[in-house]
Amino acid sequence: MITREENDFDKNPWLKWAMELQFISQVGLTYSGDPFDIDRFKRIREISAEMMSLKSGWNVDRVKELFCNEIGYQTPKLDTRAAIFRGNKILLVQERNGKWSLPGGWVDVNQSIRANLIKEVKEESGYDAIPLKLIAALDRKMHNLPVYPYGVCKIFVLCDIKEGDFVENIETVDRGFFKINELPLLSTEKNNTEQIEMCFNAYQSNDWEVVFD
Repeated sequence: MITREENDFDKNPWLKWAMELQFISQVGLTYSGDPFDIDRFKRIREISAEMMSLKSGWNVDRVKELFCNEIGYQTPKLDTRAAIFRGNKILLVQERNGKWSLPGGWVDVNQSIRANLIKEVKEESGYDAIPLKLIAALDRKMHNLPVYPYGVCKIFVLCDIKEGDFVENIETVDRGFFKINELPLLSTEKNNTEQIEMCFNAYQSNDWEVVFD
């Protein structure tokens, strides 16, 4: 796994270069009509994937699947996370790998952030979420490991809930509320301790200001 030091763009500019090449090639493929230019941009995209594979150790086919399959102007993906509290405890859901995370996930193309959050909370925890206010919009690469070969904007939202029964599903096997000093093993690629502390601070604040990168 890439370490935090290795994720530092200043110390490892290859990562920034690979992502920038991917972006340039995607823009070129979107707007170019010349068949020779299209072939050149496709090759630039392949080079960016090969760079990422060589330096990260990931399988090149897997990198291409994640890195080279988008159509249109490339923008960051959206990931929503719900911060739901009961007293001085926060709701986490347990994934099938045993780790815990805030309920949430990728925003579907036909969903708003609010609608997607409600859907994900229901699917993963059984609760009916009531989104209240935005906590943060964070650039994932500045906060979470491992690095992804594409941009991600992580949206944290403070929510209330209506009671609902938990049903084990393809993503989660349990749910629970935890104190900040009693957190279980976290799925840190989705949310780390600092991000959960941020959610606690937002919940306890009367005049929270949205955090954004």
